[in-house]
Amino acid sequence: MKIFSTNTCPVPDNIEQVIRQKDEVAAEQGGMTERQIQKIWNSIEALYKTGNYPLITFCLRRQGKILLNRSIGYAQGNSPAGLQENALIATPDTPVCLFSASKMITAMLIHLLDEKGEINLLDPVSYYIPEYGVNGKRRATLFHLLAHRGGIPYIDGDVTPELLFDKDEILKRLYAAKPVSPAGNHLAYHAVTAGYILGEVIERVTGQDLREFVHQTIEKPMGMPYFNYGLKPEYRSEVALNCATGLHPRLGTDHYLNHVLGGGLQLAVDVTNDSRFMDTICPAGNIYTSAEQAGRFFEMLLSGGSYGGQQIFSEKTIFRATLPTTGVNIDRTLLIPMRYALGPMLGSNPVGLFGPMTGQAFGHLGFSNILCWADPERDISVSLLTTGKSVVGTHLPALANVLYQISTQCPRIPRDQRRSLFGSDAHETSLV
Repeated sequence: MKIFSTNTCPVPDNIEQVIRQKDEVAAEQGGMTERQIQKIWNSIEALYKTGNYPLITFCLRRQGKILLNRSIGYAQGNSPAGLQENALIATPDTPVCLFSASKMITAMLIHLLDEKGEINLLDPVSYYIPEYGVNGKRRATLFHLLAHRGGIPYIDGDVTPELLFDKDEILKRLYAAKPVSPAGNHLAYHAVTAGYILGEVIERVTGQDLREFVHQTIEKPMGMPYFNYGLKPEYRSEVALNCATGLHPRLGTDHYLNHVLGGGLQLAVDVTNDSRFMDTICPAGNIYTSAEQAGRFFEMLLSGGSYGGQQIFSEKTIFRATLPTTGVNIDRTLLIPMRYALGPMLGSNPVGLFGPMTGQAFGHLGFSNILCWADPERDISVSLLTTGKSVVGTHLPALANVLYQISTQCPRIPRDQRRSLFGSDAHETSLV
């Protein structure tokens, strides 16, 4: 990387040649106009033209209808080093790693076990994993981990690719770890740590491999061929590869990512492009899926846990999982104002993670510009998946505009017409 380079990827002169779409219906079927849809898509095209992403895949549902389901760019073969002759153009079905948006799935699996009475969120973690209850962690609960208040926001010691391929070693370190603060005291995003502990709880309680459990409870009943931790070998020739983009990481990005992840930008990219990462289970970061399937999951949550005539989660579980656990507070890991439920990140008013006036929205961010969410106020489920890992770069104004266009072009639903689960003010925040 050059220090003074924007570190961006080549963008075709005619971007139409790298755009693919699938299974869209007319805007009117989702209560919108073609002009509104076009404004949203124009903002996605403008984001792609910044060159910060080899690939963007995007899916927007409103009132349960797929109004946009498109990919723009390359799954493989494009990076700041140049466009390769045999570069693979992506499709809406291209598998993409969700990174931290995977936490949402792991959290909902924990809520499912709570729904079935197999665990209690107020129980100490050590009730299910006795080895965890040492060095000041005995009183840390499942609730604390879901709310990013568990006191273990990072892994002690050097974080290497080999460590991230070794779940048992990570768990051993977390069992022995001393918390940086008592559980419940401080809000500090747990980038990878809580996911491994919650995943281990699921496996011990169910007696199942985590990959098999998500297959039986979500992937299979929702008809998704790949929506799981890691990626089956038969899909790897199509997988979207990630690359480091944006301003030179030594200008601050690497310092920030070391604080959040325990490793720099290139480490995160190299790990996720490695087949060993696709072989392993990383509960906090390696669900691979398409934008449509990610959006399908959030549409199911928006529909009170129901999809295709099957009840995946109860309405009560969805309601409890998405209730705020805090107001807007400074997150001691991310160093920005955040608002959390028990697993999901939450939107805010007048502006939040998912754009302006998104006080009811719930979802999750994935490294670095992956955003998946549902907004009951607008009756939308959205997934924006990207493979350029810009943190600081020329993309930021364009990304802000994408969120602005989604929030402003998707009409709000009158309160008395919203889906019953989200018809109250329970998830909203007042103007500040």
